[in-house]
Amino acid sequence: MTRYGVDVGGTFTDIVSVDRHGGIGVGKVRSARGEIAEAVWPALRDRGTQAATLTHGTTVATNALLERSGGRTVLVTTAGFEDLLWLRRQDRVALYELSEDHPAPVVDPSDVVGVAERIGPSGVVRSLESNEIRRVVQSVVTRSPEAVAIALLFSFHDPRHERALAEALRQALPGIPVAASHEVLPVFREYERTSTTAAEAYLRPLVSGYLEWMEQRAADEGLHDLRIMASNGGTLSATQARVRAAALALSGPAGGVEGARLLSEQFGVRDLLTLDMGGTSADASVVLDGQPLTQTSAVVGGVPLALPHVLIETVGAGGGSVAWVDRGGALRVGPRSAGALPGPACYGLGGTEPTVTDAALVLGWLDPDRALADRLSLDRAAAVAAVGTVAAEADLALERCAEGIIEVANAAMVRALRRVSVERGIDPRHLTLVPFGGAGPMFACRMADSLGMTRAIVPPYAGVLSALGLASAPARIAFTGSLHLSASAATSSTLDGAFAEMERAGRGAMTDARLERFAECRYPGQGYELLVPGDGDGGRIAQGFHGIHRERYGHADESREVEIVNLRLTMTRDAEPLRLAGACGTKAPAHGAERAWLPDLAPRVTVIGPFMLDASDCTLRVEAGWTGTIHDSGGVILERQ
Repeated sequence: MTRYGVDVGGTFTDIVSVDRHGGIGVGKVRSARGEIAEAVWPALRDRGTQAATLTHGTTVATNALLERSGGRTVLVTTAGFEDLLWLRRQDRVALYELSEDHPAPVVDPSDVVGVAERIGPSGVVRSLESNEIRRVVQSVVTRSPEAVAIALLFSFHDPRHERALAEALRQALPGIPVAASHEVLPVFREYERTSTTAAEAYLRPLVSGYLEWMEQRAADEGLHDLRIMASNGGTLSATQARVRAAALALSGPAGGVEGARLLSEQFGVRDLLTLDMGGTSADASVVLDGQPLTQTSAVVGGVPLALPHVLIETVGAGGGSVAWVDRGGALRVGPRSAGALPGPACYGLGGTEPTVTDAALVLGWLDPDRALADRLSLDRAAAVAAVGTVAAEADLALERCAEGIIEVANAAMVRALRRVSVERGIDPRHLTLVPFGGAGPMFACRMADSLGMTRAIVPPYAGVLSALGLASAPARIAFTGSLHLSASAATSSTLDGAFAEMERAGRGAMTDARLERFAECRYPGQGYELLVPGDGDGGRIAQGFHGIHRERYGHADESREVEIVNLRLTMTRDAEPLRLAGACGTKAPAHGAERAWLPDLAPRVTVIGPFMLDASDCTLRVEAGWTGTIHDSGGVILERQ
C-alpha cells in the first residue's frame, strides 16, 4: 500500500509518496490559502491513489487560533469563576512592558454562563439542581452558539455535574459540539484546563468542517485512509481528530520532528538538535535518545494549551521572511513573510520586498540557472533590486546588506535552538545538528558555529523531510488522568487500578497498539512536573524522576518525597519501517568547482568549504572551515575541520 505525506507550508506544500517496496517519490507545489492546494490532488493522482493512505499535517487549528477564526463559543463554568480566562495567572506579557496586554481569550465575556453549583476536593459543596440545569441550558441556547465549553471546579476529581450539563446541552443543541473538561483534560489547574477546553470547543466547528471536506475529497480520489498528524507526533483518524481539535494546534511542525527521529534510527545518532526552515518560519526541536522531547504546556496564538505535544520553538525566519529597517536604523528580518503569493521578489510573481531568499540569490548561494521547487525560475535582477532598496535605507553596500539579512535570520534561528536546548539544561555541543526544510541546509554550518557544535547531518530528502515524517509517523492516541499521590504510597496495584479506565478507553480506540504508561511527577511545592515512565511501583517512578530531574536541572535530592500528580497513557501503532535513502551518483566535483549537483556525487566524496551543493528540494552551503562528506544514503555529513 502506498503511503503519502502532505505537509502544507506557508510557501510550498510538500508531497512524499512511499510505495510498498520502500521507494520514495517527492514533489512540491505552491501553497494556497485553503490548506491543501488544488494542485496537490493531480500530483497525488499521477502517483496512484488506489488503496493508498494519506497523512496530512494541517495548519487549520493553528491558523484559527492565530486569526481568531473559530466558532462562537459559550463557556459554562462554576458561578464566581466567570472571569478566569481574563485573570489568567496574573502574569504580564513582558516584564517591562506595562501597557502591553495578553491576546484576548477565544470566548467573549458576554458568552460566559455561571452555574450555581460547587464541587470541592472532598466532594459536593453545592448540589446542581434540575431547575438550574434548565436555566443554564436556556441561557446558552439564547446565545446561538456554534460550540459550547464546560469547565467546572474539581470536575477532574468528580465529573458528575459536568456530565449532567453536557447531556442536557447536547440534547438541546443537536449538531453543536459540546466539549466538557473532564473529557478533554481531566487534570488540576483550573486556568489551563478551562483554557484548553475552551480552545477545543472553539476549534471543533472549523476542524470538523475541514476534515469532512478532506474525507470526501480523499474518497473521491480513491484514497484508502485519511490520517491527521497530531501535536504529540502521532497520527489520528479523521473521526478521532474531530473530537481532538486542540490536539492539532502543532500538527504541521510535528511531522518534521518525526522525520528527524527516523533519521536518528538509520544514521545511528540518538541525540539531535533539529531546525526545520521553510518559506515562512523556522521550527526548532530536540530528539534525545532517539525520541522527540515532549511537554504539556504550550501557547498558540496567545491561548494556553495543556495537551501533550512535541517540543517546538517557532520563529518568523524563513526563506520568504521580509527584510526591513526599523526606526532606529537597524536591519530586521521577519516575522512578516511574503508567503506563496506574491512570494520573494526573485520568484517573479509580483513581489517587490526583499526576503532571505532574495539575499541568498544576491550572494550566489542559489543558482539562478536552476529552477526552484514547482519549476519556479529565479530572477536575480529582481532580487538585486529588492535588496537594493533596503540596502539604501540602511546605508549599506548591496552584498553587505544581503549578508546582513542572512546574519539576522541566522541569529533568530540560533535563539530558537538555544531555547529548546541550553534553556532546558541540554548542551548543544553534545548533539548533532539536523537542518532541513527547503532553506535549512543553507544555514547548517553557521548555526552550528554559533552554538559551538562541530557536526551536522543534512538528510536525504531534506527539503521534504516533514512530509516524509508524516508518511512514516505512527498512529497514536493519548489519555490523561489525575492522581495526586505520594510515590511512596503508590503500589503497583494502586497504579494498575488508576490506569485501568484509560487502558480500556485506549484499547477501544485502537487495536494492535503498544501501550505506554507515564507519570507526571514533582517535588512537593514545585510549580510544574516532569514526565517519567510510569511502569512499576511508586519507588521505581520516583527513581526515574530523580534521574530526569538531574539531567534537566543539574541536581536532584533523592531523600525528598516525590508526588505523582497526573497519569498519562499513550497507545501507539507503528507504521511500516522505512529506509531513508536518496539517490547517489558516481562522480566527484570538477577540479576547482565551487558548486555541484548533489545527486551526481558518489558516496564518501568529500568537499571542502566554501562550497554549494544543489539538490532538487534544497540547497546546502558548506562554509569555510567545514567539510561535507556524501553519505551512502545520499545525505551529507558536515564536520568542523
